[in-house]
Amino acid sequence: MADLFDLSENKSEATAAAAPLAERMRPRTLDEFAGQQHILGPGKLLRRAIEADRIASIILFGPPGTGKTTLAQIIALATKSRFERLSGVESNIADLRKVVASAANRLANTGQKTILFVDEIHRWNKAQQDVLLPDVERGTVRLIGATTENPFFYVNSALVSRSQVFQLEPLAPADIESVVRRALADTECGLGTHRAVADDDALTHLATVADGDARKALNALEVAVLTTPADKDGSIRITRAIAEESIQKKAVVYDATGDGHYDTISAFIKSVRGSDPDAALYWLAKMLYAGEDIRFIARRLVILASEDIGMADPQGLPIAVAAQQAVEFIGMPEARITLAHATVYLATAPKSNRAYLGVDKAMEEVKSGVTLAVPRHLRSTGSKRAAKTLGHTGYQYSHEGEGAYIPQAYLPEGRRYYDPSENGYEKRVKERLDYWRALFEQSQGGKKP
Repeated sequence: MADLFDLSENKSEATAAAAPLAERMRPRTLDEFAGQQHILGPGKLLRRAIEADRIASIILFGPPGTGKTTLAQIIALATKSRFERLSGVESNIADLRKVVASAANRLANTGQKTILFVDEIHRWNKAQQDVLLPDVERGTVRLIGATTENPFFYVNSALVSRSQVFQLEPLAPADIESVVRRALADTECGLGTHRAVADDDALTHLATVADGDARKALNALEVAVLTTPADKDGSIRITRAIAEESIQKKAVVYDATGDGHYDTISAFIKSVRGSDPDAALYWLAKMLYAGEDIRFIARRLVILASEDIGMADPQGLPIAVAAQQAVEFIGMPEARITLAHATVYLATAPKSNRAYLGVDKAMEEVKSGVTLAVPRHLRSTGSKRAAKTLGHTGYQYSHEGEGAYIPQAYLPEGRRYYDPSENGYEKRVKERLDYWRALFEQSQGGKKP
């Protein structure tokens, strides 16, 4: 077992220079740490606990490159604790017992606390995790477990119950771009001595396609700087083309907040509305590849399910809503499958916008001042006696009629807003409405509802 963060020793300059850029640029204080403001912002629980040295055992849960290891090291520094690291993949119970024994001895003789960082803790089996429990309870070590999997599913429940769980989110492109710019300028640990200059769109590309992983962006930046020949003046210029090659992902013509964003989502929606699943899948793929927010795409599908599918296929909305919920739950890259499923379903479903047109027509009339009074027989009464006194009588309970329908007026002027089409399921709705409306006309002597 190797101690990778011994606070009592400094790494040699040669070792530090040989380390990857992502390792050299690890923040050493909370103020240098990028992102995760939901748990580390001013006044947040985890930040207060670190600053007050009141850290108990915690589990950090989140995707790669979001700072789990870095945060554990910062906690050790901030609390003046010994940092010991084990791997859920490589370490065994013997390694764990050795670390715990050293921690107990250190605490007894010097009073120094030990942070035990277990990377990929979910990879340990139940027996290995159980070995930790007594020492976590006694405070011999303060455990910081890191996992990319949901700890409530993959970590021993007894261990989870003794720990506080904090979820780390993928870093926002703005946070990653800030990290990359700092690495370019840093002459001590970063690439500042290389006199590298990067175009803004190159850094934006690295930050966007890194998918929330700062390590990925820093690794790509290092490759770009170290493999790009210097200009005549000795400077190294990183263009967007070089950035694309370095991170091995070509940029598409897509501005996340400009025309590319709006034009592509417009093409996507119109392709689904136009019943072309092939075109819809292409525009979906372009948005996903460019790093579009998957929640934005899912929201648009939910809107479309009511606006363009409507009553022609009432299952369109439940499927779109299910897709939106699934996207929130699983994230990328698997979310692309769910979005494709919903896209193809809606694109191939029969279409109708009649419910959408109906409510807009009704709202326009309300807006223009056409406010109709509620017919007396439909008004709330509170009791039969009150209804008789106020004259709010005459309502007939629909379920007492044949087919749960009794002809009676629900609008005082017989207006119509919903005109069903003959597409898909809505054709059956139209047939029912035509039948009911005919019954009403008969009951009213030919007067339309």
